[in-house]
Order: sequence, then C-alpha cells, then structure tokens
Amino acid sequence: MDSPVLLKRCIAEGIGTALLVLIGAGTAAFNGVITANNNQPATLADIGVISFAFAIIVLGMIYTIGRISGCHINPAVTVGLASSGNFPWKEVPAYLAAQCIGGLIGAFGIIAVLGMDGVQAGNLGATVLAPETSYVQGIAIEAMAAFILMFVIMGIAVAPGAPKEWGGLVIGLTVGGIIILVAGATGGSFNPARTLGPYTVSSIFNGNINWVQFPVYVIGPVIGTVAAAFTYKAISSPERKEAEVAVPGDPPGREAIKQ
Repeated sequence: MDSPVLLKRCIAEGIGTALLVLIGAGTAAFNGVITANNNQPATLADIGVISFAFAIIVLGMIYTIGRISGCHINPAVTVGLASSGNFPWKEVPAYLAAQCIGGLIGAFGIIAVLGMDGVQAGNLGATVLAPETSYVQGIAIEAMAAFILMFVIMGIAVAPGAPKEWGGLVIGLTVGGIIILVAGATGGSFNPARTLGPYTVSSIFNGNINWVQFPVYVIGPVIGTVAAAFTYKAISSPERKEAEVAVPGDPPGREAIKQ
C-alpha cells in the first residue's frame, strides 16, 4: 500500500492533535471549572481522571490515524523520530505546522464545549509550573516525561519485531501514567502543541497565561525525545539496528506511532 500523500497525513496529524487537546486538556479545563465552583483544590483523583482522558484519546488516535500518518500528534515525537532516522527531516516542518494548528483548533473546541468558564476558571487546561518548581527543574521534568514516552514508542512502535498491535494500548497507558506522576509539578504536557493551543487561545480571550514558561514545554520535550531515540538505538541489538526503519504511512502494525 502506497503511503498517503503528505497533505493527507498532515490533515490526520492536525485532527489527531486537535482531539488530543479537546479531550485531554478539555478534561483538565472542566476539572478546573468544577474545583473553582466548589472552591476546592484539585486532588490526585482529579489528576487520575485527567490522565485517563489523555490515555483514552491517545489510544483511540493511534488505532485510528496511525496507519495514515503514524499518529505522532506531538512535535517533540516527530523531531525525536527524525533525529534517529525514523522519519524524513524534509517532512518535519509540515508535521509540526499541522500539529500546532490542530492544538489551536482543539483549544477553540474546549470553548465550544465549556464556554467562557473554560477560559476564566479552567484556563483551557493550560499547563503551568507549580510554585515550588523552578524553571530548570520544569525543563528537566518535561524532558524526563518525554524521554519515557519516546523510549516506549521506540520499543513498541518502531523497533522491528515489536508487538506493534499493542502499541495503542501501551502508549496510551504510558501517557496516562506519566501525567499522574508529573502533573503536579509541570501540568504534564511533554508535548509543545498540547501546550501551545491552550496558551494561545486562552490569551486571545484574556486568560491567565504566563508565556515566560512556554519554552519549558518546548525545550524539555525535545531534549527528552531526542535523548530517548538515541538511547534506544544505542542499546538495541545489531539485528534491530540493521533492520528497515518504520515510516508513517506503512501498513498497519509498522507505523511509528505515538502520543
């Protein structure tokens, strides 16, 4: 089966990222509305629900658009795959643009569902550093989260011989687990497009956004995915290193799929 043209794959990436933001960040925004209305702080149970929402939508998108675009739906994952030779650099700008546009569309979708409460009380699920989390620490945490995600992707969705039919479930659950761990410190983004959408759209509607923190959610994830991709290649067996790499658009089960 021939790979779909780049435009079609970018449309799939845009849709996938939009739904990631709508469902994942939208659930975070809805939780913000509820806690604000009840004048109660968020709990670990709340974070669990949010992480579950992200896990579900990542799982769904992998099995839906993975065969079309590879379902990166994360600029850091695209850069990580390209840096390790598993994705063509010439297609990276188009994928990144599609993912960022999708993030914006998803953030507008949150407003369509929650109205202005989603901005004023939920801040569209925008990620933010905890008061006790320093800038450098935030970058390190986001890098660690992205490293874990990318390391799993390399093993379950890219490596020859991996049980790729389990990719959606494994990657989705990994995303959920990571968010449970790091959400309290950074909001648990490890995805520049997931942060860009709510930041931009919330700012348009006078939301409370601290753009100084935005580089944390770009620098950290990119460092993490690139490091994970090279680390996995370094520890892989020679047979894996010599095998044909997975390219998005290949038949189901061979695509390099994400979060």
